[in-house]
Amino acid sequence: MDKDVIDTIIAKKPGMKRLRSKLEAMQPGTYCMHRSWGFGQITAYDEAQDKLIIDFDEKPGHAMDPAFCADKLELLDESSILVRQRTEPDVIADMIKKRPGDLVVDILARCPDQSASPTELENLLARLLGPVKFKKWWTATKKALVKDPRIATPSRKTDPYTLRDEPLKPEQEILEDFYMVKQPKKKIALAEKLYQISENVEEIASDLPNIFEHLTEAVKDAMGLSYAERLHGVWVRNDLARHLDEDPETIEPTSKSLILGANDLNQLAAEIPNGYHKRFLDLLTRVYPEDWKGVLIDILKNSEGKMTSESISFLVERDCGEMVHEHFVRWLNEQNLKGPVLYWIVKNRNSRKFAKLVDGMVSPRMLNAILYAIDYEALQSTGNRRIQLADVLSDDQELIPDMLAEANDEIARDLAQGLILNQGFEDLTKKSLLARFIKRFPSIQKLVSGEAEQKVDELIVSQKSLDDRKAEYEELVNVKIPENKEAIEVAREHGDLRENAEYKMARQDQETLMARKALLEKDFARARVTDFTNVTNDAVGIGSIVEIEDTDSGEVQNYALMGAWDSAPEDNILSYKTPLGQALMNKQAGNTVQTEIDGQVHNWKLKSISRWIDSGRKL
Repeated sequence: MDKDVIDTIIAKKPGMKRLRSKLEAMQPGTYCMHRSWGFGQITAYDEAQDKLIIDFDEKPGHAMDPAFCADKLELLDESSILVRQRTEPDVIADMIKKRPGDLVVDILARCPDQSASPTELENLLARLLGPVKFKKWWTATKKALVKDPRIATPSRKTDPYTLRDEPLKPEQEILEDFYMVKQPKKKIALAEKLYQISENVEEIASDLPNIFEHLTEAVKDAMGLSYAERLHGVWVRNDLARHLDEDPETIEPTSKSLILGANDLNQLAAEIPNGYHKRFLDLLTRVYPEDWKGVLIDILKNSEGKMTSESISFLVERDCGEMVHEHFVRWLNEQNLKGPVLYWIVKNRNSRKFAKLVDGMVSPRMLNAILYAIDYEALQSTGNRRIQLADVLSDDQELIPDMLAEANDEIARDLAQGLILNQGFEDLTKKSLLARFIKRFPSIQKLVSGEAEQKVDELIVSQKSLDDRKAEYEELVNVKIPENKEAIEVAREHGDLRENAEYKMARQDQETLMARKALLEKDFARARVTDFTNVTNDAVGIGSIVEIEDTDSGEVQNYALMGAWDSAPEDNILSYKTPLGQALMNKQAGNTVQTEIDGQVHNWKLKSISRWIDSGRKL
């Protein structure tokens, strides 16, 4: 586009002034990337239509308004690997297939400072190879890069991939860091990396005795290490010991002694680093030869993430599948199935391999357990962290119908009511999920239409938390929604809305923004501000600081019970809406209360009550 065209665009939309240099770069022959349509090349500017003509792979000759696409298109330099894949396809294909290290070196050489973060590099390579091929290719390539003397690979997730000025064998670089570093945790990580990249440890054979000695001392001296970190260090040390003709079981501390010394195996299991879960489970079978099945079942019940799937697979491989199924059924009947195990059951309910484990589990009772687990996690959460179970319940269109297959009207109605009151979903998502209920049980429509009576609790909130939400609302109404409205209008100009990706994306953004606006408005209608001055020292109220004792363990905790939106567990501040807060409300010193969370029953003795306002603390 020439200067006059660009001046006209900016005159119509002054906000485009910031994109002038990009508009100037939109010349015929320029390659580009669109987030929906992928790779393309600008072929011309049609003055009659006032449109850029772009050849995308799946939309050749596509006309786009330059004012709309200026911030939607990523313009690519001729030296970009994505462009060279088109201009030098044989060269790039050969590097992808036979010389992956050369490909990464080539990319880094063209980056600022000859370095790129893992995310930047992975995003670029995923575009180059496609999402299906990339994952397997990158897994293999990362292992090769660790041994490539030309590239310094990251030792932490936040570190970049960097092209070295001079090639250096990675073993030497890691060894230098290993001897210099003082922190036991870093020393263990470096020793592990050394072991992984050294084939049969030949490259570090002469240093092996020193490495072993340093590592043994690091594990012994473990003032700053958790039990899981010490166990990790012992495993790395034991791997090295086998190349020194040492018997790992005779070197203190042994892995067995650490297991026996741990106060909480479930906490230990939760902290085991990735790649060591199966080794941990195998160790437990040797430490507890008579009781290992019971120990592993308890680990499974309280597990999360990778440990959940590894525990189940480990038990199945040892012919304990029937026992796992029996415990699944028992936990479900007792409402003791926790979120991670529920998530595993849902994701594997159609698996042939685990069919016997989940037989009969997909039921109204499981839906109730899922809704409880989602609500509990939402109440405990202090940020916007996504809830896995809520996502899968929303994304899997068949899950709710499957669980309602054996329900009657009364059961379905109770479950729908539980969904309506659940705090783990936005209103828009609830309506979508309720539609699946209504399809099978039309009478539930009354709950959605408001014909059924619903009790709406008021929310007691602090002025600060209300101000924070009002600020969010103001930005939503005055900035984000108007910007979205303009984006919809601009996208509408592109014609056929059925094939207009920009229009669809803008409308999806609109749904999200309007759902958040509606939720905030609903909360504002329920909110009542308190300054916490009305609370007394005689009974627990909103604004009390309580000292409570776990009567089973004797552990004493201090918590401030504050407004509905004030939760900050890291500072011992809880919303009065949490299960513990609700149990303590209106209680007096000396009273005992009971909470049940995820099937764990705790008895608390209320030792003393004081007022937050007298503490001098601020939210």
